[in-house]
Amino acid sequence: MSKRIDPSSDEDPNLSQEKPENGLKGLRHWRHDLLAGVVVSLVSLPLSSGIAVASGAPPIYGLISAIIAGLIYPALGGSYVTISGPAAGLAPALVGIMAALGGVGDANTVGAGYYRLLVVICLVGIIQIVIARTGLAKYASVFPASVVEGMLAAIGVLILVKAIPLAFGVVESGHPHGFVEYVTHIPNWFSAGVPSAMVIGGTTLSVMLFASSKPARKFKLFRMMPPHLWGVAVAVPLGFVLGLRAINPHLLIEVPANPLSGIHLPAFAEVFGDSSLWGATFVGVVTLLLIDGVESLATAQAIDRVDPYKRTSNPDRVLLAMGVSNLVSSLVGGLTVIPGGVKSKTNIEAGGRTLWSNSVNATMLLIFLFVAPGIISTIPMAALGGILIYTGWKMAHPSIAKHVAHIGIEQLLLYFVTLIVTLLTDLLIGVAAGTACKFLLLLYNAQIQSSLSQGRLTTREILRGMFRDPVTESTSEDGETTLKIEGSLVCFNAFRLREHVAHLGKETRRVCIEITEKAAIVDHTACEAVFAVASAQGTHDISLQGLDEMASLGPDKESLRLQRESRLSRVAG
Repeated sequence: MSKRIDPSSDEDPNLSQEKPENGLKGLRHWRHDLLAGVVVSLVSLPLSSGIAVASGAPPIYGLISAIIAGLIYPALGGSYVTISGPAAGLAPALVGIMAALGGVGDANTVGAGYYRLLVVICLVGIIQIVIARTGLAKYASVFPASVVEGMLAAIGVLILVKAIPLAFGVVESGHPHGFVEYVTHIPNWFSAGVPSAMVIGGTTLSVMLFASSKPARKFKLFRMMPPHLWGVAVAVPLGFVLGLRAINPHLLIEVPANPLSGIHLPAFAEVFGDSSLWGATFVGVVTLLLIDGVESLATAQAIDRVDPYKRTSNPDRVLLAMGVSNLVSSLVGGLTVIPGGVKSKTNIEAGGRTLWSNSVNATMLLIFLFVAPGIISTIPMAALGGILIYTGWKMAHPSIAKHVAHIGIEQLLLYFVTLIVTLLTDLLIGVAAGTACKFLLLLYNAQIQSSLSQGRLTTREILRGMFRDPVTESTSEDGETTLKIEGSLVCFNAFRLREHVAHLGKETRRVCIEITEKAAIVDHTACEAVFAVASAQGTHDISLQGLDEMASLGPDKESLRLQRESRLSRVAG
């Protein structure tokens, strides 16, 4: 279930005539990408800085990783309008890993565990490159869609509570461990807050919520400027009026006199030479691989859906670009890098056409950092807190749970199991619990389908079909290819259907996806994948057969589907 990201309402009359390409050919669109890149940099500046602070590091490290991503991604990326950089979704995990490796810093200091964390990020980058080169990126999509939504919502809640002290002006707030401890610290942070900073944090958040509301979006001015930019535009002058610098210089972003001082190699010798750190390093690598891989590919696919030119990302190329970016970022002291939904949406709305807008974004950040650092130092830290609270709220917005419930009550169960377990334990356990719950639900439905088929389909056969290639037959004639699906189509094997369609030659003009009566179950994740494939405006005209003959367990077209008894009765032994 990818995040819904609405594209700009402005239509370009040339959209249907040409699909811009990356690389040297994309330079012909430099005017569009130049303007979009400048706009994105105005959002990226405070957002990347805030993400660094939320990750337990000074703002400079967020800017370093955004610059590295912007310079590397255009050369390697497998998408078209996606902007990469540090991601809020990884902040809670980075804090946890840093704490396990020796200590977390804050907006002004680097913790003892930061340079050890760089080792973890470096290893993640290397493994991502290997995964991408071996074509294994597709397996990141096997996690149930509602589990991924639950994971992202839990991350959003963690970001929200972690940003509260920052919005209150409590810059050196310490780093509680676990969601419950964060919540219990809120009264202490409130009592220690700086009134002027609290006013700025609250105002920034309020302005952003209003700028993103439906009444405000009716006006072109609010559609032109992203909510994050509105928040900063109000917070900076408010900081001058309230005299934040005179109260405490630490209440504003601090840029080092020499920005290159932020460059630091990972502490390889410390990590590899101390066996007591190996366990935390291993868990950290697995955690970042899971979140980075799943969120990177999910974001890229979500942006594909709103790309005005309907271009399709290449998962392996996207992961390769993220791997190289993470590797290089870690070697110069930067954070993890993944595609960002907020910045990518801003890029689309600003008219960006190719990945060159990433380079413009990176160039502008370099200018801010080395030529005009005074601009950065006018941004209140409390504004970063407001931006992070807004980001966390959007990730865990109640409308997401409402949409999940509309798809099916069993999806809402998966969503909340993942959300609650993640908040009470950690991300790996939360995703594992949600995925295990999903398997139990599939097992229950498999038993029902086996019973209705009167032994023609056994529970074991149905379960086996969930992990095999669901396409059992592919026939082509006169430019039309029929893909016959006889095995169950669920989250664990839906990626194979996308592979079949992607590998069809240009001579194939029409594709018919035929879901037979032997496909006992088509779950929500698979339904989402099927409709995404069918709606893609590529070189193929794609149609569906058989899905409407299945019983839907919810009102949404992507709800779980089971075969009706009348169809199952026709299944041969």
